Amino acid sequence: MTRRESIHESLLFIALLTLLTSSLSLFPAFSHAADKGWPDEVTVGYQKYGSLIILKATGELEKRLNEHGVKVNWAEFQFGPPLLEAMNAGKVDFGITGETPPVFAQAAAGSSIVYVAYEPASPKGEGLLVKGDSPLKNVAELKGKKVAVAKGSNSHYFLIQALSKASLTLNDIILIYLAPADARSALEQGHVDAWSVWDYFYASAEIQAGARPLTDGEGIVDNHAFYLSRRAFTDQYPEAVKSILEEVRKADKWVEANPADAAKALADTTRVDAKILERAIRRSGYGPQYLTPEVIAAQQKIADTLHDIGLILKSIVVKDAVRQSL
Repeated sequence: MTRRESIHESLLFIALLTLLTSSLSLFPAFSHAADKGWPDEVTVGYQKYGSLIILKATGELEKRLNEHGVKVNWAEFQFGPPLLEAMNAGKVDFGITGETPPVFAQAAAGSSIVYVAYEPASPKGEGLLVKGDSPLKNVAELKGKKVAVAKGSNSHYFLIQALSKASLTLNDIILIYLAPADARSALEQGHVDAWSVWDYFYASAEIQAGARPLTDGEGIVDNHAFYLSRRAFTDQYPEAVKSILEEVRKADKWVEANPADAAKALADTTRVDAKILERAIRRSGYGPQYLTPEVIAAQQKIADTLHDIGLILKSIVVKDAVRQSL
């Protein structure tokens, strides 16, 4: 072998070794393994508003779980039903939604979701909105009118209850199912007469579009937020779920004590105006707790109502999907 051939083979070996090292770095499983009783990774489903997105921005959850070799993935959803669909499909391990999406999710065939905690009620965080110059003055005047709502969302149930309080049903209005961004546009352009929605979309429509509420949720709904997980995940990794909830509590405590600062921090992350976020934050409840009998009963009322009017075909027992402790 000539000296030139020897050098060539050495360079080729170094190149192959470099390529192999680079390839291995793409696969974390080769470099670390999670502690016993902990998952290799956890996927957290969040929305563009709330404690989870603030927790995401702080990086504290990553610090906490990385101590046990757990990688944290984040998945954003516009509202609750798609998040829980992904959870039921095994693509999300932990997430937060309003009070109605879990009922629809539990009624789905092969549902795997479980409630693990809830946030205190925030009824003022939902509104049944009309344009600022709308002639409509009260909910009873919605009879025969077009009303937009996100199907299966917490504001879907709020709309049902708001109508009921005014002696109306869904059959008395023209119901238009729209995701929040489309519903906002439809309201502004006059394609619908009203919009049932939750914060921060509610606050955004008030501040930016001059929308006004015919009513909010006070005296109509609780508007709890719920933390949910997959049953198999909570059974196998209870310590991971407990750790996530503990970090959420820390984030909640800071947000509740510092709403203006939290709004600014959230604005930097979401590019939503801080004034909008602060209004929404001040209308929210904070501090995740395990579900009480009263909260379970309130969820059961939602499930029974939706079943009675045919929105869910399967009768469910909410308590069957509640994780009482971890």
